[in-house]
Amino acid sequence: MRHTWLKPATALALVFAAQSAAALDEAPMLAEQVAAGTLPPVEERLPENPRVIDVANSIGQYGGTWHRAFKGPSDRWGPTKLMEERVLRAVMDADQNISYVPGWVESYAANEDSTVFTFTLRKGHRWSDGAPVTTRDVKFWYDDVFNNREIMPAVPALYTAAGEPMALEIVDDHTFTVTFAAPYPLFLTVLAKESTGKPGLDRPGFIEPFHYLKDFHPTYADEAKLAAVMEKHGAKKWTDLWDSKGQIQAWWFNPDMPVLTAWRVATPPPADTVVMERNPYYYGVDAEGNQLPYIDRVEHRLFQDTEALNLMVVQGEIDLQQRHLNANDFTLFKENEAAGDYEVVTWTKASTWTIYPNLNTPDETLRALFDDKRVREALNIAIDRETINELSFSGLGEARQAGPVSGSPFFDAELEKAGTVWDPDRANALLDEAGLTERDSDGFRLRPDGKRLTLVIETRHNPLLSVLELVQADWAEIGVEALVRNLDRTLVQQHVETGEFELVLDNFDRSSIITADPVRFLGRYGFAHNYFKWWSSAGNNGVEPPADHPIRDIWAAWEAAQSAGSLDEANAHAQDMVSVFRDNLWTIGLIGETPAIFVKSNEVENFPAGLIDDDALRGIGLAQAAQFYFKQD
Repeated sequence: MRHTWLKPATALALVFAAQSAAALDEAPMLAEQVAAGTLPPVEERLPENPRVIDVANSIGQYGGTWHRAFKGPSDRWGPTKLMEERVLRAVMDADQNISYVPGWVESYAANEDSTVFTFTLRKGHRWSDGAPVTTRDVKFWYDDVFNNREIMPAVPALYTAAGEPMALEIVDDHTFTVTFAAPYPLFLTVLAKESTGKPGLDRPGFIEPFHYLKDFHPTYADEAKLAAVMEKHGAKKWTDLWDSKGQIQAWWFNPDMPVLTAWRVATPPPADTVVMERNPYYYGVDAEGNQLPYIDRVEHRLFQDTEALNLMVVQGEIDLQQRHLNANDFTLFKENEAAGDYEVVTWTKASTWTIYPNLNTPDETLRALFDDKRVREALNIAIDRETINELSFSGLGEARQAGPVSGSPFFDAELEKAGTVWDPDRANALLDEAGLTERDSDGFRLRPDGKRLTLVIETRHNPLLSVLELVQADWAEIGVEALVRNLDRTLVQQHVETGEFELVLDNFDRSSIITADPVRFLGRYGFAHNYFKWWSSAGNNGVEPPADHPIRDIWAAWEAAQSAGSLDEANAHAQDMVSVFRDNLWTIGLIGETPAIFVKSNEVENFPAGLIDDDALRGIGLAQAAQFYFKQD
């Protein structure tokens, strides 16, 4: 992976304008509606200054349906990442340099000490239903969503500085400011990834369609009408209509929900084929003034298991997809390229498959063992990662610990190798040293309470069960019994959220530009989620760690980064955060930096190879899906 860096954030006032000499154009399906009088002309649907989206290779052609697959209603992030819109967007060039450009804002600027950020909307921008986009929508988000504790129980920690939440002020119909109590030079980096994703699915952040959602918010809605909507959708309280499962505010479930994205849902789940159709008011154009997206429709076809998806791939039924494709099937996909009329394209995954021991597990005895670094190190070095890489990843990954990937500005070579050298003899010695010397008749160690040392590993990643079988065998060699529970994604997420699990196998992602989303290091989603909830809610939720617990050093480093006086100082504190993480070995990293495997139909154009696949950069969205197109005959 080549070096990845952020272009300096001094050039903050970026304004993108369509070439004045270029006549605006639109998709034939929209032109037909204009001719029929059911849709305004394209000049009236685009903002005065639309966002010009660079094409990867060539100006595209309109039309076609993009076929991909999904696993069901809970698999919403695949469709979401294709098209989500945020205040700022990450853009990567051919040398893997990352810069940030305005998304649905026209421009942004920061004052000298990074305490005040000013954002300007695009005049003439419209929601997908044609309603104007103004700062009234921003005010609604701030006053009635962000600061409504029924919807958002706590202010996200990433939107605070010096312990104080951000303050948003409306300047005029198209301008707003965000102010922090202390310098926050990392705010724009965070904003490009997060833009405050809750509530909702496409992470618009800082904006919600007031003209539509006011009818479903008690501050504005008619009480009787709101009650009728709640009854219709089986909602026990009004907030059940909102967020990721809400039948009103979640675009994934509600075709009537106005959006800013390139496509909008037309046929929602639980349909076996979820359909998204182009947004006639999408604010992006190519360099010649053609309104994007090029592709008319996106269809997501339901599949049940990996074998079914792989069959769809080799039969040429998938136009472009990476989600749910596995590195251990790389050979299968390559062997069938010609027959399926597709090619395999790879990016680099900025992630590591990791087992997270839960420092907050309800089992008090296990909790004490997981808090013992000797136990964590023993579980790490007992694993033969090279065998796992060869058997489960076709040798395409590398044995590594969870942490910043190579090429990241925050890469730590010592952390990458921490706990990865296979040494079962030392693992046994460490467990003996930790007091786990007694064994039962089957050779398994006994816990201090006399019970067998049995560890339950949960996962939602069915293709990685072979990995866990190898881990089971390795841990059995040091007297530790491992049981595997393969569960639905929703259930695993529920257990992680409540802390009711022992260990979980999942990705340690967000490992390229870690300052865009540092939560994996802060304990969220894995090794100390309940501690993280306590910290991020200022003590209102979660579990408080002991006063001398080293996780407090992680939080202190990040808090220092948030309030640093300069970007260089902030990055230095972020590196301190990585060092604390390294020294404590809280995770059991396995295999990382595997290729992200995309299957791309030979008819699909403008899909770039060689980018970085990371949640912090928003996955496939980094490639700007609105500029993909099908070659037309």
